Amino acid sequence: MNYKQSKILLLFSVLTLVSCNLSQNVVAKPPQQQDLQKTSSVLASQPNTSNSATLLTYKIETYDSHVMGASRTYGVSLPPGYEQNPKQSYPVIFLLHGGHGNPTDWFNQNKGQALKTVEKLYTKGKLPPSIIITPDGNDKRGSSPYRDPEYIDGPNGKVSTAVGDELVKVVQSRYRTLNNPDFWAIGGLSSGGWGAINVGLHNLDRFSILFSHSGYFHDKSGPMNSPISYIKTIPLQAHKKLRIYLDSGISDVEEIDEARNFSKVLNKLKVYNLFRQFPGSHTWQYWREHLSDSLTFVGEQFRVAEIAHRTEKLGINQNKNTQNN
Repeated sequence: MNYKQSKILLLFSVLTLVSCNLSQNVVAKPPQQQDLQKTSSVLASQPNTSNSATLLTYKIETYDSHVMGASRTYGVSLPPGYEQNPKQSYPVIFLLHGGHGNPTDWFNQNKGQALKTVEKLYTKGKLPPSIIITPDGNDKRGSSPYRDPEYIDGPNGKVSTAVGDELVKVVQSRYRTLNNPDFWAIGGLSSGGWGAINVGLHNLDRFSILFSHSGYFHDKSGPMNSPISYIKTIPLQAHKKLRIYLDSGISDVEEIDEARNFSKVLNKLKVYNLFRQFPGSHTWQYWREHLSDSLTFVGEQFRVAEIAHRTEKLGINQNKNTQNN
């Protein structure tokens, strides 16, 4: 599926979501633009590009992990206007690091430069203001240049549960989040790309938007943690809610084959997905450049979810008014 086709499919998805919600109440009048404007927005408005979008910062926080039996860290960047809008809740994006990595990698100026990318997306209106979280994906063995982190519940710790369930609860308790899975995304690079898809599929009540840069989808631990196999076992209803983005560099021969084959499986299962390939290889330069592509995809899905939410809410209100008349 190329990008032009995906944009057309996205527009069709929006129209389908709207029409499906309206068809449930044939008595109600079709929603007009002014009706939607009266319905409260779920997502925060775009920041003022003249001053807010350039104020992004991040910090490292600590929490006690009962799952891992130790203190854990994560990085967090709050959206512009977070402190000034105490009644506003926000979508959440988890960014997972790769091998011998840590929670600062995506924010590091020599590596991910994620804040710079997010600032540009906010300014261009391609990503709604969001809470960005970078978890510690390492297991009990710690970080190592000789092995990848295990984003699984395995002998070296229940990392999948620690990231996909326990940390989600910590984030929900500490920040103002939109808790519907439609407003939660998880993605990563390399082994973190595999980890994001794996953790996401094992926590479908937490995340519905998954994305991977240069990831793989077979894991040595077996089919339970190999997304290309495991996704065939999840309920059909869950397939309809998933939105998955994949990309890889053309020079990344093994990873691009993995992504292409996984996309074919997703297409057979009718799971909405976008697979893209770009010039480049397994480098931070590639991941820095294409983080904007995955986050633009995430932003589009947040907008689709908002339209569905507002349309559903409008339909409920119209139904109540019809019953009261």
